[in-house]
Amino acid sequence: MMKDRALDPRTKLIIVMSISSLSVFIREPKYLIAILVIALFVSKMMKSEIFMILKKLRRILSLFMAMVLIQSLFIKGGNPIIALGEITLLTDVGILRALEFLIRISIILLSASILMTSSSRELLQGLIEWRIPYEIAFMVSVGIRFLPLLREEIEDTLTAVQLRGIDMEKLTLKEKIHLYSNIFTPVVTGAILKSQSLSIAMESRGFRAYNHRTSYLKLRMKARDYLISSFSILVSILIACLYILR
Repeated sequence: MMKDRALDPRTKLIIVMSISSLSVFIREPKYLIAILVIALFVSKMMKSEIFMILKKLRRILSLFMAMVLIQSLFIKGGNPIIALGEITLLTDVGILRALEFLIRISIILLSASILMTSSSRELLQGLIEWRIPYEIAFMVSVGIRFLPLLREEIEDTLTAVQLRGIDMEKLTLKEKIHLYSNIFTPVVTGAILKSQSLSIAMESRGFRAYNHRTSYLKLRMKARDYLISSFSILVSILIACLYILR
């Protein structure tokens, strides 16, 4: 079995871009399920912490289900399943589109778990060695670092809510949606304040003071990196062609 550290971070970026591009391009559930299985297999091979991610996301599962329901309600067409008089609330096409949305979210989460097997510094260096401007690569790196902080703030907020005597398991779906809408406002506000503090710290340390930057970390792709990268691109092109010519 291949160890995650044996792969260059650029190889992982190519794998993730191939999987994510297919998930956006393809619209049929059976093809999306195949991509989901591939993403799950690759994530398992990379020894990513899939179950830990799913365990932490279990608390907001109801929010995902609400998003799926809203997605299905706004899709018109198909045979009605739930209707109030002449008003159609839910159709079979709506459920199908909601299923596609849920599978895409799962693929994106698995792709994120693949990237998490490399440090943010390695990913940043990989983008720089792709001749991507340092400012853009640094912005991507900061975005990756902010995701765990955002997750921790959400978990701390949910813990504070439970310590105040609110049982999350006994809340109705409407109450949970109202609760999460009130939680996300201070969390997003805190993230904005942290980004402002980060920008002040960057300016005070002379960010972009020089045109060229040096780095102690040097990446070198091996033969298997080229092989896996080429294989990922070819498989994604093959799946896209099969989907178009179906």
